[in-house]
Amino acid sequence: MAPTVLEIDAILFDMDGTLTSSTDAVEEAWRVFQKTYTHVDVEHVLTIAHGIRTVDNLKNFCHVKDEDLEAEAQRFEEAIVKAGAENKSIIPLPGVQDLLAKLSPVRHLPNPSWAICTSATRIYAKESMRITNLPVPDVFITAEDVTQGKPYPDPYLKGAKQCGVAPERCIVLEDAPNGVLSGKAAGCTVIAVLTSHTRAQLEVAQPDFIIEDLRGLSVEVLKKGLRVTITPA
Repeated sequence: MAPTVLEIDAILFDMDGTLTSSTDAVEEAWRVFQKTYTHVDVEHVLTIAHGIRTVDNLKNFCHVKDEDLEAEAQRFEEAIVKAGAENKSIIPLPGVQDLLAKLSPVRHLPNPSWAICTSATRIYAKESMRITNLPVPDVFITAEDVTQGKPYPDPYLKGAKQCGVAPERCIVLEDAPNGVLSGKAAGCTVIAVLTSHTRAQLEVAQPDFIIEDLRGLSVEVLKKGLRVTITPA
């Protein structure tokens, strides 16, 4: 397919699976939690939990009580960071470093042209960006910032609002079906990347475009907003 060129106000990135990869570290964290919650089927969880807030996964799969959720979510994501640091298994995905280097100058308030909207907690999200040495935008929406996580639109609606732009003028970059659904529900144009799910899995959520990874997206910073070129997979 021929490339598509769009002029937009902002890009809203998912983090894990879109900018960074922590698959091995997340699996290790689930193994750690399986020692406490012995009924958890880690292989099954890994097939469906990606892109959903840790608090929601712990409630659904471990049946953690509400009063314990915050502490257990922190323990889980600290386990991811520990495993990632020990095994060097939290890494930037292809194309990410070059793309964010171009966008780095326009990441600051009051008029940022990009943001991160992740299902991760603030502790894990910031540490993941530090480990991978990626630039951190001023608008950084994490699990604690919304009442309802993906697939609800709240993370991307909040990201667009804090960037001071309309959701319809934003592109969302996502790797998970739940994230695609979130971006679509927010009214954004959604680009899915084939980094963690198959094309068939992503197509169920009906993204507007599918690219292999972020090497399929190029950006030009304009006086106001961005010009993006999308090369579909």
